[in-house]
Amino acid sequence: MKKVTVWYWICTVLLVALMGFGSIPDLFSSAAAVELFQQLGYPSYLLPFLGAAKLLGLIAILIPGFPRVKEWAYAGLTFDLAGAAYSTVASGADLSGAVVFVLGFAIIAGSYVCYHKKMKAAVSRPDKGIAA
Repeated sequence: MKKVTVWYWICTVLLVALMGFGSIPDLFSSAAAVELFQQLGYPSYLLPFLGAAKLLGLIAILIPGFPRVKEWAYAGLTFDLAGAAYSTVASGADLSGAVVFVLGFAIIAGSYVCYHKKMKAAVSRPDKGIAA
């Protein structure tokens, strides 16, 4: 159980770093984020919404409890990353940064799988309670 918890926190901290640092420029509509959105063909008014949605998803994952909300948060972050990957490929951009997408999916999957292993272990050991 301890190994799963350690891996959960490693993946989750990496997830928070990846998506959290990516959400700040979106939230504040930085010049670089606006330029990237224009290159991808999206309106810049979506940036603050996506930035806020990512931050809310990360908060949902970090706060204990609320398992259904966590499921939605993991799904939302996965959809966000999938949309970014697809948009990059569809726009004809250089695929040299594809490693970031693959790494991002691996981090999300690692956090998600370890979260479920932790929950399953907590349910099977009622003396430990359910802690997310």
